[in-house]
Amino acid sequence: QVQLVESGGGLVQAGGSLRLSCAASGRAFGGYAVAWFRQAPGKEREFVAVVGRSGSNTDYADSVKGRFTISRDNANQVVDLQMNSLKPEDTAIYYCAAGLQWRTTPVYDYWGQGTQVTVSS
Repeated sequence: QVQLVESGGGLVQAGGSLRLSCAASGRAFGGYAVAWFRQAPGKEREFVAVVGRSGSNTDYADSVKGRFTISRDNANQVVDLQMNSLKPEDTAIYYCAAGLQWRTTPVYDYWGQGTQVTVSS
């Protein structure tokens, strides 16, 4: 069992930066891939980024490549999402998710409650 809690969301102007954190509790966190997804009002949940168990492997949605960076610290059981050059279209609720398999679809075993990111133009 893994519990996930996101933090770091907020309101930022276009071009600004935010750093989201996903704090995990529970055993064997290092055995899970961890991903970030987002969901804007009226839209489906979409993949943002994923990091493998060791942190060496990552993947990003095309819409965030070069702007967002995902990283993990297994010792402290935290996965961060550094978001730079934010755009209004990045506005959404951001969720972290953990699962035994690396996926870019929202089929993960555990989910956090989400954190709101709002980017003003």
